[in-house]
Amino acid sequence: MKMTFYGQFVAGEDQEAIKPLLRRNQAFGVGAVLDYSVEEDLGDGRSRTSAADKETGGAEKREKQYRVHLGFGDHRGGITGAHSYFYADEAKCDQHMETFLRCIDASRGCSEDGFCAIKLTALARPQFLVSFSEVLVKWRRFFHQMAAEEGQAGRAVLDTKLQVEKLQEALANLGIASKAEIQQWFTGENVGTSGTVDLLDWNRLLDSRTKLSKPLLIPNRKTGQPEPLLSRFGEEEEQQLKRVLQRMDVLARSAMEQGVRLMVDAEQSYFQPAISRLAVETQRRFNRSQPVIYNTHQCYLREAYNNVTGDMELSHREGWHFSTKLVRGAYMEQERERAAQMGYEDPINPTHEKTNEMYHRCLDYVLEKIKQRWKASVMVATHNEDTVKFTLHRMKELGIHPSDKKVCFGQLLGMCDQITFPLGQAGFPVYKYVPFGPVKEVLPYLSRRAQENRGIMQRANRERDLLWKEVKRRLLSGNPFSP
Repeated sequence: MKMTFYGQFVAGEDQEAIKPLLRRNQAFGVGAVLDYSVEEDLGDGRSRTSAADKETGGAEKREKQYRVHLGFGDHRGGITGAHSYFYADEAKCDQHMETFLRCIDASRGCSEDGFCAIKLTALARPQFLVSFSEVLVKWRRFFHQMAAEEGQAGRAVLDTKLQVEKLQEALANLGIASKAEIQQWFTGENVGTSGTVDLLDWNRLLDSRTKLSKPLLIPNRKTGQPEPLLSRFGEEEEQQLKRVLQRMDVLARSAMEQGVRLMVDAEQSYFQPAISRLAVETQRRFNRSQPVIYNTHQCYLREAYNNVTGDMELSHREGWHFSTKLVRGAYMEQERERAAQMGYEDPINPTHEKTNEMYHRCLDYVLEKIKQRWKASVMVATHNEDTVKFTLHRMKELGIHPSDKKVCFGQLLGMCDQITFPLGQAGFPVYKYVPFGPVKEVLPYLSRRAQENRGIMQRANRERDLLWKEVKRRLLSGNPFSP
């Protein structure tokens, strides 16, 4: 196994075993994003339902996208979807944090100016992430519903603005809260001082209105009657929110002290609103002077551009560094199958071409802001040669120099070396995403890679053709052992 699939895509079993490969890569100007890729399968099959769901029957009342579907979190029984930690308890989350701390230590000792990748489904119980995601999406949808009633349907997120006076009146008429309470929401946090409220202001109300577990009413989508936004987000979930933020705080402090950056991996769409919010909360604290925490934006999502522009604008208003890894996305087949089975709208762009367009649109937006000297950094994580060429062309047009270290590139270990190493030797910051771990325990990761990246073989054929071309060139030159 070590001489075949494992040897191609995994660096080694532990932090000592991976050092030779990392040193070799560094000699060619290639850094590392370390990922301890051990994954645990499900336990004894017993679900841990939250107390709020037990009290209200909430599991059945949830919107379809935010219900737990165990068929998409299990490697057993022929299911090949990406693994999720649906049964992780708090003690297990603490163990995962310790694993990530060791990964940070390994990154400091093995790779200069490197990254450590972390997964939020390892640091928080995924049932909590699903619940939190549902709350965030409902709150955002309520804003767009009110905007549509004012004739603003279809506008870009940052162009959608509600008049404060009309908004306060509408909220009072809906029975959301008393007029006095609503006025306090806005005056207490200086929201809407310009006379209008956009989505970023609206989200601040959810942050500052009260503890998340206290009642906040929004209209039911079907009946139009007010209902508690957070009826299934109780004290238990409130405590989980505090604990996951504490774990991220520990990791971020360790990374900052050791000169390592944290890469928060993106996951499935029903987790992602919560993951992104938690990443942003950590960026607010630790990205003040330099980019320590990197979020990840998936450009195969229909909402990708709104997500990128919203997070970028928020960071600019609050004065911290926006830093992200742009990816196309690794869960497309699973997301589409889940949406079809559970009966909600497919969150993925309809075609590969649309995803490419979205990626370039998001990337170009970030590059333009870097040109305007906003505090922003981006990792262009792609195996697409056209996207790399597009990035290099736009960097040249905008005057963004590689030495600025605002733009870097990333590819998976074992893939697209014909992109990675020329970039490194040309002086561009470039990184390999480097999984490591024991052979038997990394097998789920390898299985996932095979399922999620069906284009691997096409890219492998491309690399094989390039290697064969170079072999023939050297043989014909009479000097087969020198470049």
